[in-house]
Amino acid sequence: MENYIFNKAYQPHFSGHETFPLRQMWLKKAFDCTSDGLSIDKSVFSQDQAIAVFGVGKNMVSSIRHWALACGIIQENIENSNAYLISSDWADILSSTGLDPYCERASTTWLAHWRLAGAPIGKHRATTCWWLFNNVTALTFNKDDIYHQLSKYAADKETKISESTLSRDIETCLRAYCPRSEDSVEDVAEPMLGELGLILDQGNGSFAFSRGPKASLSDGLFIYTLLEYWDRNFPGESSLAFESIAYGPGSPGLVFKLDEDSIAERLLHFSDSTDGLLVWSDLAGIRQMTRRILDQDSTNNLKNKLLLSAYD
Repeated sequence: MENYIFNKAYQPHFSGHETFPLRQMWLKKAFDCTSDGLSIDKSVFSQDQAIAVFGVGKNMVSSIRHWALACGIIQENIENSNAYLISSDWADILSSTGLDPYCERASTTWLAHWRLAGAPIGKHRATTCWWLFNNVTALTFNKDDIYHQLSKYAADKETKISESTLSRDIETCLRAYCPRSEDSVEDVAEPMLGELGLILDQGNGSFAFSRGPKASLSDGLFIYTLLEYWDRNFPGESSLAFESIAYGPGSPGLVFKLDEDSIAERLLHFSDSTDGLLVWSDLAGIRQMTRRILDQDSTNNLKNKLLLSAYD
C-alpha cells in the first residue's frame, strides 16, 4: 500500500499555522462562524472585524483558519470560491445541539488528530504531522532527525522550502503534541492535542512516542477511523489483515500509537459493537477483520452510529 504523502499528486504543506499550535477552542471558534451550519464566508477570516470576532490577533486568526482547514472542519467549496464548506461529521459534533458543542470531549480531540495524521479531508495541510506519526519508527527522535528526513523528502518531491520554514513547522508540530514548560501560559494551558499524551519529552531535545493502550480513545471512534482507513486504502475488499490495521501508513494502529495487544483486544469485540457487520478472526495464524457490508450507504449509516457511540 502506498504511503499517502508519497503519492505523485500529493503537494507537501509546511506552513499556515503562524507558529501557533492548535489550541483548545479554536476549532469551535471557526465552526461558530457559520450562519447555516453548512458553510462559512471566507471573508470572516480576513475582514477587519475578524480580530474582534475571534478575540485574538491577526496572526492567530490566520492560524485558526489553518487548523480548521487542516482538521477538516472547513474545506474548499468548488461551487463557491468565496465560501468554505462545513464538514458534516464536524457539524454533527460542534453545532449547538451537537455531540460536543463545547469542544471538550476526548473523542473530538482524537478525531482532530486523525484528520491531521490519518485521514485528511480536502487538501492536506499537515505534512509534518503525517510524517511524524507514520514515518518515524525510531524509539526516540529529535528535531534534527525530523528535519533531515523531511528536507530530503521535500527535495525528492521537488518542493522548495527554506530551512527556517521547515524548522518552524517541525517545532510547531512537536509543541502541539508536547508543549514545553517555558511556552506561554496560553500554549501550556490549552494544548488541544497535548492532552492525548502521544509524544513524550525525554529531555535534552529528545522525544518518544507513548505506545500502548489509549483509555480515552473510544471503541466507537476507533472503528469509525478503521472504516475510513479501509475505504481509503482497500476499497471494495471484504477483509483486512491485522498487520495493515496495526502498521499500515495512515492506519489507526500507527496514527494512534497502539500496541498489538491493545489493538487485538479491541478487534475481538467488534462483532458485538457493530451487530456482526465486522467480524474478527484468528485462524491458522491468519488474523484479519471481515466486513459484511461494502456499499457506501450502509457504511455511512454504520459510521454515523459509531460516531454517536463515541460520545455516549
